[in-house]
Amino acid sequence: MSKLSTLLLFLLLFSLSLEAQEKPNIIVIYTDDQGYGDVSALNSEAKFKTPNLDKLIAEGIAFTNGHSSSSICTPSRYGLLTGRYSWRTYFKKSVLGAESKCLIEDGRMTLASLLKNEGYNTAMVGKWHLGMDFPGELGNRDWSQPVKDMPLDKGFDYFYGIPASLNYGVLAWFEGRYAKVPPTLHTYKKENPRSSDYIVAPPYNNTIEEVKKYGGKKILEVAPDFIDSQCLTRFTTKAMEWMDTKLADSKNGKPFFLYLPYTSPHYPVSPLPEFKGQGDAGAYGEFVIETDYHVGQIMNYLKENGIDKNTLVVFTSDNGPENSWASRIKEFNHDSRGGFKEGKRSVYEGGHRVPFILHWPAGIKNPGRQWDKPVGQTDLLATFADLLDVKLPNNAGEDSESFASVLDNPKTKHNRLPLINRGDSGSRNQRYSITEGDWKLNLPSANKPAELYNLAQDPSESNNIADSNQKRVIALTKKMNAIVVNGRTTKGVKQANDTGYWDDLAWMTPQEYATKSKKSSENEK
Repeated sequence: MSKLSTLLLFLLLFSLSLEAQEKPNIIVIYTDDQGYGDVSALNSEAKFKTPNLDKLIAEGIAFTNGHSSSSICTPSRYGLLTGRYSWRTYFKKSVLGAESKCLIEDGRMTLASLLKNEGYNTAMVGKWHLGMDFPGELGNRDWSQPVKDMPLDKGFDYFYGIPASLNYGVLAWFEGRYAKVPPTLHTYKKENPRSSDYIVAPPYNNTIEEVKKYGGKKILEVAPDFIDSQCLTRFTTKAMEWMDTKLADSKNGKPFFLYLPYTSPHYPVSPLPEFKGQGDAGAYGEFVIETDYHVGQIMNYLKENGIDKNTLVVFTSDNGPENSWASRIKEFNHDSRGGFKEGKRSVYEGGHRVPFILHWPAGIKNPGRQWDKPVGQTDLLATFADLLDVKLPNNAGEDSESFASVLDNPKTKHNRLPLINRGDSGSRNQRYSITEGDWKLNLPSANKPAELYNLAQDPSESNNIADSNQKRVIALTKKMNAIVVNGRTTKGVKQANDTGYWDDLAWMTPQEYATKSKKSSENEK
């Protein structure tokens, strides 16, 4: 080979190497029941400080109008990972238990599978809560057999974590498809000496009968080495250990994706002793401070290993704060909602407007700014695809719209398509809202009328102006109907919802749903 050919080959390989290295590592940190007001940079009256989250904002972008797709756990996680609203699935209300068919069906694109197809190493460390298939049944398990229909089947190369919230058995430290210490003991929710909720800690019982004897109504299967207060430390440690194994790859053109869903500050409120007394909002404040500390550990790891500049970190929460927000206002004058109305399970802003922060030194222009227009967690799939110049297929990310332009263009005119949110009380009264720009319509439910708010003028949703703005109500309802029956928010080929009409669509009848669906299909042709 001539010297010229050798030089050209070298330049080509070098160019390809640079191009590969431009792909960022991506980390999505997902907290549990953390309200908008539980970040001190977003709440000047917060009764505790979150310096690491505040630093993410100072060096990145705070999306102050960022939303989870639901106001409870399972549906928000589905939306985050798939870019599709969970109410399009068969599962219309409440949350899954630890043991159930996974809500993400086989073949559905996820953040993990998208990035894996683009050459990423992928891992999940933390709380899943989207369903797993365990070997055997309660009282008759064979933990030598693998767990199925779980993160390793949805695009993740590595999994370490727990199946669901801690009030749902099974509780053990799973790595891959197996629990290293099987959950062969049993327990129940015990009184929390520091909060009004519960704890999951030894002593545990050998049999289900013993748990019932001591008053346990809901049986939790638990491993002998499981203690609730260890979750955050274990997840952070395992996340860094996994990143250690991928550092060389990430520096040589094969980036990584880490999904890190923490269990805090969801019940049980169980901060470690070293955080006791910090802040002025009791054990809950200490728990958020501990969470902030772990975010700082992850960020320090990135910096110490020289990969912080080209790592995109997304921080957000699955829904607004648990109902204990009211008692915290009364006792500590701390508003976890950040001044918005209501909290977890609600269709009002406090239920789904959540901390939403992006940090990426190599990719964010003019850091330290805010973006005040609506974005949703479902938008991450399209945004990551956009950053990697990937076109999503028609049957993926149906409710995902890229906001990548916001990162590198502070003056972008990005205006999101109407955003749908759902309040979920676990009963028949699930409520839906549609937000377009400053206008939000809470659609009628079985027992509540339509409500219209201008969020720019009335962010606390105090003044329902539906009666005096019927044209806007009708226009937003029409847009909502199109989003429902078309199976997607974004442009593209119509997609089917996983079911037909369901009762929560209280503003239209089954016949209207069928007619609109048929008309939509005819228009598609």
